[in-house]
Amino acid sequence: MTLLVTVFAAIISTIIWYKTAPDGQMKVGVLALMYWGASLMWMADAIFEYSELGAGYFTPAPADMLNDLFLGLSVVALGLIIWLIIVLIKDPRGVLKETLFKKKNG
Repeated sequence: MTLLVTVFAAIISTIIWYKTAPDGQMKVGVLALMYWGASLMWMADAIFEYSELGAGYFTPAPADMLNDLFLGLSVVALGLIIWLIIVLIKDPRGVLKETLFKKKNG
């Protein structure tokens, strides 16, 4: 389930990145790369877990699926938080800088 959640997040962020590719101000490519990296990590985890469990890997308990869903959503949320911090530090549109200087001068 974690693999599916991160793959869907990677696909969605890649589509958004592709639509805004020439501009690139909001650093969506960084978000897409984080999600693709997480997807590769979960793919490696799935391969090794399948090698240990065999066919049992495809029949998880509902509680395990729920835990994996929460873990996948947590990974997506953490990726969004990291991306938001990157965007705020880079401040591509100058909104944060303008707001800080407006309060300082005014």
